[in-house]
Amino acid sequence: MEQNFRIGDSKVLESRETLDGKMIRRRREAADGRRFTTYERIEMPPLTVTKRSGNKEIYDRDKLLLAVKRSVGKFFNSELEVEDVVNRASDKLYALGTDQITSRQIGEAVLDVLAEINEVAYVRFASVFREFKTLEDFENILKEQKRKS
Repeated sequence: MEQNFRIGDSKVLESRETLDGKMIRRRREAADGRRFTTYERIEMPPLTVTKRSGNKEIYDRDKLLLAVKRSVGKFFNSELEVEDVVNRASDKLYALGTDQITSRQIGEAVLDVLAEINEVAYVRFASVFREFKTLEDFENILKEQKRKS
């Protein structure tokens, strides 16, 4: 069912900053009484991503969010936790101080965040990102994680 809301025809019922302070969540009510939520976040300057194939495209945070949800979303309790992973990874990418990044840097940023907060999600994401082919690949990543902790 398609929802057609016009933000201009709505009123804000409640505004809250997200836990990480990077977004504002607003509960709104449309003129017909239906309620919905909007999110506001700071728009960062565009980054250009060089993919493994050599092709270039603009960094798309929403594309990364979808990829993280698809690969490791079930290891988190809420969509906000997945949003936090993507926010933290994006912060790492912008902190590089360049407008040119590689898809490899994106994957490594996600892995860095996952390593800090969810070991199982880290191993799962690493297996896809690094294209594990053997059990030895899994054993190596587990040994590496044990050494770090």
